[in-house]
Amino acid sequence: MVRFWRELIKGVVISNPVFALVLGLCPTLAVSTSLDNALGMTAGVLFVLLGSNIIISLIRKAVPNIVRIPVFIVVIATFVTVINLLFHAYVPSLYESLGIYLPLIVVNCIVLGRAEAFASKNPISSSIADAIGITIGFALALIIISFFRALLGTGNISVLGRNLFSFPGLTKDPIVLFILPSGAFLVIALLLALFRWTGVMKE
Repeated sequence: MVRFWRELIKGVVISNPVFALVLGLCPTLAVSTSLDNALGMTAGVLFVLLGSNIIISLIRKAVPNIVRIPVFIVVIATFVTVINLLFHAYVPSLYESLGIYLPLIVVNCIVLGRAEAFASKNPISSSIADAIGITIGFALALIIISFFRALLGTGNISVLGRNLFSFPGLTKDPIVLFILPSGAFLVIALLLALFRWTGVMKE
């Protein structure tokens, strides 16, 4: 049980996929325009990462080393297909908002990286802890980036269609740059610099 919690916490802080390992930046930058997108992508990554980690951990001793990567990709692609169909059927607006980045989870270096570096070498309990910890770390990164981009770029913070609060000055005259791709790079660069400087998250 101690190892379970250690791996979980490690995934959130020490091995945070975005701020510590700097992985998966493409979907992170692309979908972090709102908190709804951040939560939707987090749900997709959790489903895929948890499912693939469990399966890969189960079959790790039966898969020949020479074909391990293709096998991992097939397992991950199966879970991505399931979550893609579920989003399309039950949350079509979020499905449209996430666009190509939802099916591209199959080649997300966070998911494939954890399959290769961790799940293929560890038992199920540790693989589950790793998947949950990495997903929480990914979620925190997405939420923090989305918060600043939405606040500065629109002046409003809303979740599931409900406006949580507005910043009067920015609502009338938002800094549109932060909703654009260049704004995403600026926000993540400042956050990475802050975390490196404070030593909060380091590999």
